[in-house]
Amino acid sequence: MIILGLDPSLSCTGWGVIRVEGSRISHIANGQIKTDAKAPLPDRLAHLDTVLAAVIADHAPECAAVEEVFVNDNPQSTLKLAHARGVALLACARGGLPVGEYAPRLVKKAIVGTGGAAKEQVQAMLRVLLPGAKVAGADAADALAVAICHANHRPRV
Repeated sequence: MIILGLDPSLSCTGWGVIRVEGSRISHIANGQIKTDAKAPLPDRLAHLDTVLAAVIADHAPECAAVEEVFVNDNPQSTLKLAHARGVALLACARGGLPVGEYAPRLVKKAIVGTGGAAKEQVQAMLRVLLPGAKVAGADAADALAVAICHANHRPRV
């Protein structure tokens, strides 16, 4: 099974694609989609949609996993995150992908063993779980972690 993990953000959405064969997980690809902070919101969302559609077309995942929104102290930041997350969910739906959604604490627990893990701990575990994978940045690492969380929590058939 090929899983697409997404860590949505308006400024930089991370994506990661893994293959799961039994209990074995391997890295396929990852990246980050950056948008121009000076561009109008609709243009930024359209760019995010276009690139996500290309990632889905290029890697043909069978399902996707998206990190849930966490509430920031700044309501504007939360709203921007929600816009990007909506685009990510729409891109997956357009691609015919069933989507799992996971809270950040659950993702950290699935990777490190504790929901309060630091980003550095998650990235260190990713190096163990996906040896040799060159990760494009922190947002791509988070997306790979979301994909692995889905691999561990998805319904078995």
